Amino acid sequence: MNRRSRPSKTRRTAALVAAAAATVLLAAGCSSSSGGKKAEDSGGAAAAGKADTPRIKVALITHAGPGQAFWDTVRKGAEVAAAKDNIQLLYSSDPNAGNQANLVQNAIDQKVAGIAVTLAKPDALKGVIVKAKAAGIPVVGLNSGTDTWKSLGLLEFFGQNESVAGESFGEKLNALGAKHTLCVVHEQGNVGLQARCDGIKKTFKGKTDVIYVNGTDMPSVKSTITAKLQQDHSIDEVATLYGAIGLTAVESAKDAGSKAKVATFDLDKQVVAAIKDGQLQFAVDQQPYLQGYLAIDSLWLYKNNGNYMGGGQEPVLTGPAFVDKSNIAAVEEYAAKGTR
Repeated sequence: MNRRSRPSKTRRTAALVAAAAATVLLAAGCSSSSGGKKAEDSGGAAAAGKADTPRIKVALITHAGPGQAFWDTVRKGAEVAAAKDNIQLLYSSDPNAGNQANLVQNAIDQKVAGIAVTLAKPDALKGVIVKAKAAGIPVVGLNSGTDTWKSLGLLEFFGQNESVAGESFGEKLNALGAKHTLCVVHEQGNVGLQARCDGIKKTFKGKTDVIYVNGTDMPSVKSTITAKLQQDHSIDEVATLYGAIGLTAVESAKDAGSKAKVATFDLDKQVVAAIKDGQLQFAVDQQPYLQGYLAIDSLWLYKNNGNYMGGGQEPVLTGPAFVDKSNIAAVEEYAAKGTR
């Protein structure tokens, strides 16, 4: 990416986010559904911030693994949008790309009015996205797939540019004086995670090592990072790509007797607490609540008013933003509620 062109692009995408925000009113309450169960319907009050348009069914399908708090925040944003827009939200997830494709097919078979999907492993989803479009179902992307959503023919995309986020992370490490960074990838084959590490290597002036761990087995993650830090005491920074991995890396550094600091991607209330007490240096916030909210609301806008953001050409960026001790107070309250 041409770094000189980034500011103008950022302004354009920021304007798109602002325009999107101006079209919506946050609902006072939140209702949810999972696997086809109907969302709670509080009945007909457009004046209270709820749409009076006909009820539609929309699917949100992610690559979330079990117990990953980040995706609870994505889902919460989607549920708020669904409650406001009189949408029955069908949420499902699977970290296995083939299984995720099957979930998209299930949504097609249920004749949903729209699909929002993450593209961590886009090649596995190409065929089923073609089927959705052939069935007349609009598909939007969120979170993973900044570089591939357009080639797959999706209507819109909501998330952060992972390459830009990684590059910004590397520049932050330079400013902190780091010399040797260990980038921990917790899901091999995930294009977004790889882009983060590649971005760090592009801008970080020191040495960058990359290790791969199984993010679904935290004891294994801890032992692998610990062993690496014991083996190489020149590592002075650990860059993790998910909050829970970052917290585990803090424990690994202690166990290894390493002086390495830890910074991470992605924010939740545990990460906020760790930043506040100095265990983590900073986190990159891509605003998962906003991703879920905008993805579902965009399908309602398309269905009811023919709107689509970015003109099919540009993503709507929700990050990256950096959270550290200097600004932690501004997000702490919202993280505690599970909306940041």
